[in-house]
Amino acid sequence: MALSTYSELQSLVANYLARSDLTTQIVDFIQLGEVRLRRDLRLREMLTTADLTVNAQEVDVPSDFLQLREIHFDTTPITQLDYLVPTSFFRNGRVKEIGRPVFYTVTGDKFLFGPSPDATLTAKLLYYQKPNFLSDSNTSNVFLTTCPDALLYATLAESEPFLMNDERVAIWASLYDRARIQLTSSDDAAEFSGNPMQMTVT
Repeated sequence: MALSTYSELQSLVANYLARSDLTTQIVDFIQLGEVRLRRDLRLREMLTTADLTVNAQEVDVPSDFLQLREIHFDTTPITQLDYLVPTSFFRNGRVKEIGRPVFYTVTGDKFLFGPSPDATLTAKLLYYQKPNFLSDSNTSNVFLTTCPDALLYATLAESEPFLMNDERVAIWASLYDRARIQLTSSDDAAEFSGNPMQMTVT
């Protein structure tokens, strides 16, 4: 089974569905499958780092942002930021202060910092990024290289409502869930294997 490029994925989906008349629809099914994976998976292969210029209390998150893993300011000494849920953030009296931020929250597509920065700072981000959607010009992505089976089953699951084949929805959903659980488990095991968790006091 060849499954390393976008065109191979399209062909395989057509074969599984035993249909040769769904060329346009298969493109949509694949993208819907990718949307499902974006929601469900947080794999280490999706992690990336970036610098964020913080010169105001509200700063846009990166365009490919899915979920934050870690943030700190590149100061001397390094300033670790504490996360507050939005309700706690807005009730915190220090939100109205001006100075070096010590906590943050995320609302929609914005980072909010408190206190409001009194100087331009560089935040170091570690976050899960959205893989670019597959296309004729982007023939591979992290989903296709890391978990092609999950992508295939997610795509097939998204196809069945269009094809009105209720019986096969459960089959593809079950195979997708199995792949997702295995991926999450193996990713967790790889991240922490050989390294006992330790508590650090700063």
